[in-house]
Parts: sequence; structure tokens; C-alpha cells
Amino acid sequence: MTTNRKYFEGIGPIRYEGPDSDTPLAFRFYDPGRVVAGKALRDHFKFACAFWHSFGNTGMDPFGSGTRVFPWALASDPLDRAREKMDSAFEMMGKLGLEYFCFHDYDLIDEAESLSESERRLELITDYALEKMTATGIKVLWGTANLFSNPRYMSGAATNPDFEVVAYAAAQVKHALDATIKLGGENYVFWGGREGYMSLLNTDMKREQEHLARFLHLSRDYARSQGFQGTFFIEPKPCEPSKHQYDYDCSTVIGFLHRYDLADDFKLNIEVNHATLSGHTFEHELQVAADAGMLGSIDANRGDNQNGWDTDQFPNNLYEVTEAMLVFLRAGGLQGGGVNFDAKLRRDSTDLDDLFHAHVGGMDLFARALIAADSILSNSGIESLRSERYASFDSESGKSFESGSMTLEDLHNHAAESDGPLPVSGKQEKYENLINRFI
Repeated sequence: MTTNRKYFEGIGPIRYEGPDSDTPLAFRFYDPGRVVAGKALRDHFKFACAFWHSFGNTGMDPFGSGTRVFPWALASDPLDRAREKMDSAFEMMGKLGLEYFCFHDYDLIDEAESLSESERRLELITDYALEKMTATGIKVLWGTANLFSNPRYMSGAATNPDFEVVAYAAAQVKHALDATIKLGGENYVFWGGREGYMSLLNTDMKREQEHLARFLHLSRDYARSQGFQGTFFIEPKPCEPSKHQYDYDCSTVIGFLHRYDLADDFKLNIEVNHATLSGHTFEHELQVAADAGMLGSIDANRGDNQNGWDTDQFPNNLYEVTEAMLVFLRAGGLQGGGVNFDAKLRRDSTDLDDLFHAHVGGMDLFARALIAADSILSNSGIESLRSERYASFDSESGKSFESGSMTLEDLHNHAAESDGPLPVSGKQEKYENLINRFI
């Protein structure tokens, strides 16, 4: 039986009030029904909240204990705590107009001492979640399993050198898949938090990657056998907590999926801060995935240029996200996924309304960036400029080269018969000024 506990009674539903609004908790750009590039904003983004950061992150960091005590985390019984957390989540999502959430298995309820008790707990809390979802219409964007926090996974889960750990991880994934399917989850994510190595001195990399591929095949096959029709996502990250992770970046993951015959079922869930940790920009990683037909979903956050780790801050860089939305629109949007706010409040943000300010800002940012990107594509002439830059491949020898009808000798003869190429400006500053004109 669901309850109706309230934790944010001082906050009402968040409304769209337009760019001139002075209301701190109001949308200025995110009007869910506004149609941009042929689709409503709500359908472009399918915004979701991250169960782990929003309702479980206490502000603890490597240098200090937590700074937030959530009122839904005080009960002594794990099932009571989980139900109260679920109440707080659905209250916040309802007031923000969030239609989706994402979860790890042990975000929903604490892991137990035994695998069987953990499974029982998941059954109970997903029963409760299903009641809340049925009553509100809120859905699961994707589920996943936490295969990195427990000490058993200190040397990896699917890539662990101990078969007993691999088997335990598989059992945990089975339970997480069962929970995702039960809740009607639209997708399922694999993030290899510790699927990598700290030292090659004690690591058989080839064997570990083969084990990971076998693990993914078995997980896919099980889910399909249970009727799961959604998409599986891999979430790239280069390092942290491992020195080197096997899902380093989009290019690495795409190569892995093709190498091990997984490309038909898997796409990518791209996180902004993971992209920058790998030495790339967010838009670069989106473009790599889009070019491969694997742009599946987004975890929205940001890092800090003065910190070398995954700070998971809520996004606020309009220029960065506008460039990313250009890629997003050119690719036709996401394939199966949405925009999940895998972001956490700062350690000294300790009021409950800070959760609302953070999500309102992030949702507004993505809406504003998408609106700007659509205007750039429609009104700035940027597409014509890009086409002109490659115009030499649209006719004569350039077209023959692209079609594959020229040999290396043909290219040599063409070059020998010409006076040689002249420098052609890339006009980067002109392109950059276009962005500034429209944001």
C-alpha cells in the first residue's frame, strides 16, 4: 500500500513563465509542449532524475563526511527507508514535471547480507515503485546494477580475475534486469565502474575483455528471453576509479561492440563529465556516437577545469550545450534514451529546495540550448558554410574519389596535372561568432 509522505511542502508545481520571469523556481525556456525542430521539448529530452545522486548523495567526499541528512533516510528498517525515499522522489518528480527516472538496483533499497535477501528486497520495493508509477504515469528511462561499490568488486565485476565474483555479478545483473523489466524500463545501462585495471603487471587484458563480452552476450540473451525489447547502453568513462577502464571513450566502446558482435543491440549513454575526463569535448563524443548510429542517451552534468576528477556538477555552460545540441539535432535526436541528470548538489548545498533549483536550471539550459541550436541551423547559414567547405568533393574528381572509383595512381595523376592546392581558410572565428549571435 503506497503512502503519501511529503518532504517539499513549501514548493509547488514548477511552471513555465517565460524568459522575463523573476520567479526563482520557474522555467524560463523549458516549455514542455513547445515544438522545436518538429518535436515537443518533452519528447526531445525525456528528462530523468538520477535516483542515486538526487536522493542518496549526502555530500560526502574523499576529504570529509556527508553534510546533508535527508529526512527520508532516518528510518531504521531498510524497507521503510526505501519507501520513504521513493515517496520523496515521486513528490519531487511530480512537482518538476519529470516523466522519467533512472536507478541502480541498490539505489532503490539497501543491499542485504545475502544475494537471496537482496533479491527479496528488490521485489518488495519494485512492487511499491510500480504502484507509484501507475498512479502518476512516471516511467523508468533505464535501470542498471551497481557493480562497483561493494568490496567484492575491487578488481572488477565482469572482468574480475575470480570466477566467483563474475558469477555473483551476473546474478546481480539478472536481478537488476528483472527489476527493470518489471517496472517497464525502456532501456538498460552497463557502466563498467571497475571494469579495467590498476596495473598491467597483474592483468591479462585480452582475457578480461573477452570475459566482459561474454558477460554482455549472456545478459542480453537473458533479457531478450524475458521479453525485454529496449536498448542496451554502454556508458564510456576513461578512468576513476580504475587507472584505465575498458570503456574509455565512445570510439573505444564502438570498436569493442563491433569486435564482439554486440553492435546490433547496444548503443551509447554519453556523460558530459566522462567525455571531458577522456580529453574530449561533449560534442565530440556525441558526434562519434552519432556517426556510428549509436547515439542512444545522455547523462547531463559537467566537470570543473580546476579539478581532475568526476565532479558531476549540474550543467550550466550554455555555449557547450548549444554546440552539443547542434550535433543532437543533425543526428535526429537520441535513439531510445533521454537526458538523465546524473549530477549531484555541491557539498555545501544543504537545503532540500537546492534539488529543485539544480534541476530547473539544468532543464532550462538544455531547452535554451536546443532552441538556439535549431535557430542556428535554420537561420544562420551554417549548413551552407559547411557544405561549401567540402564543395570540391561534390563534382568531378572529388566526387569520383568519394564514390571509390579512383585509384592511388589516379590521385597522383590528378595532383601532377594541377598547379597544386592553395590554402583555404577554415573560418573558425566566423563559425564561433555564429554561436554567440544566437545564444
